[in-house]
Amino acid sequence: MSVEVQTEYLKLQCEKESNARAYSRHFPLVISKAQGIRLTDTEGRRFYDCLAGAGTLALGHNHETVVSAIREVLDQQIPLHTLDLATPLKLSFMQELLAMLPEEMRDTSKIQFCGPTGADAVEAAIKLVKHATGGKSILAFHGGYHGSTQATMSMSGNLSKKEQLQSLLPDVHFLPFPYEYRCPFGVGEGMTARLSAQYIENLLLDCESGIAAPCGVIVETVQGEGGAIPADLEWLRELRRITAERNIPLIIDEVQTGIGRTGRMFSFEHAGIVPDVIICSKAVGGSLPMSVVIYKEELDQWKPGAHTGTFRGNQLGMAAGLATLRYIREHNVLHNVKLRSEQFMTRLQALKARFAEIGDVRGRGLMIGVEIVNPRGGKDRLGHYLQDGELASVIQQQCFRNGLIVELGGRHSAVVRFLPPLNITEKEAGEVLTIFEQSVSEAVANTSAVH
Repeated sequence: MSVEVQTEYLKLQCEKESNARAYSRHFPLVISKAQGIRLTDTEGRRFYDCLAGAGTLALGHNHETVVSAIREVLDQQIPLHTLDLATPLKLSFMQELLAMLPEEMRDTSKIQFCGPTGADAVEAAIKLVKHATGGKSILAFHGGYHGSTQATMSMSGNLSKKEQLQSLLPDVHFLPFPYEYRCPFGVGEGMTARLSAQYIENLLLDCESGIAAPCGVIVETVQGEGGAIPADLEWLRELRRITAERNIPLIIDEVQTGIGRTGRMFSFEHAGIVPDVIICSKAVGGSLPMSVVIYKEELDQWKPGAHTGTFRGNQLGMAAGLATLRYIREHNVLHNVKLRSEQFMTRLQALKARFAEIGDVRGRGLMIGVEIVNPRGGKDRLGHYLQDGELASVIQQQCFRNGLIVELGGRHSAVVRFLPPLNITEKEAGEVLTIFEQSVSEAVANTSAVH
């Protein structure tokens, strides 16, 4: 297809699609084909996709296992739409999902099927704990992201998306996340997590804290949109202790971290903890719309219809999700996540040593962030150069020109984020890293020339 035709497609999108569109502004292409980690546009250009549907595509695009599962549903005339009615496929999906849980939860958990987005599952989880506890307040974290509905945005740290909104969910209170590189206490030196835990416990002990009894604490074990910031594991254990001792439900948002992204099926497993509520979406549907809330059965105190959704019976999503869960388990995909994570981190740390513009490299599993800074500017209280969102954007666009799709996140959109498929090969990872290294070098050289 000619360049002119693709230009016309993009022009039509620009004219007719909502101003709220986001990804298409960074990646002006019209996709014609996708397989594994590769995308091909209508001009025949090929790209490595390290966005992977914001982590939805655990096995990449059009994995044969997933495609076969979808075809089987269609061939067997399984109903595509069932609300919350039972089907053999749904029961198999539930059994596989429950079998993934820590042993302590397998026989004592319930599943709530939600609408097809992670945000709907977050809203369901908050309703669940409010019904069960009678508590009012919700405790969330600076830098967290839980969705873009009114309620979920109320629990997210991003301020720019809230500025034009009124009547946000009340009684949401934000706590300091253990972001070691940008310590919220201005201390760092390994003290960030400890101070955060002490702050949280003191707040809950203080009868003059001004915060009514919490109905729950919601947290990502690795902040995704917040900039691929992994929580300290001992801090997670402390958070679990603090909440358990006070009978406050701990809600782990696994929308992006779950289903193997961090090298364990659930990211909280790295800390050896058991939460009260788990929120899953994205990869749990095997690339199709799906979200669920898994929770301890003692919380199951709401009434029939307390949370509904027309598309909570998405059989295609259950088939694709079941196929994905089984493939990850049967093909030792988690081991590949570990190996490829080490490969990424080794190369990126070496790149950091070469470029002062790379301030921090961090992540867990294949959820990796590279924080871009301005070495010609000021420093924060810890002596780190300040974030440079402008250079991060230049790097992102240079990556795109060189055939690599990566997203930005974090404060000032200064973190380049890698979310490749979990089954990315050593060769593919090496090629991705080579393109990124080239793109950083080119972007830095161009920026230096301007300055």
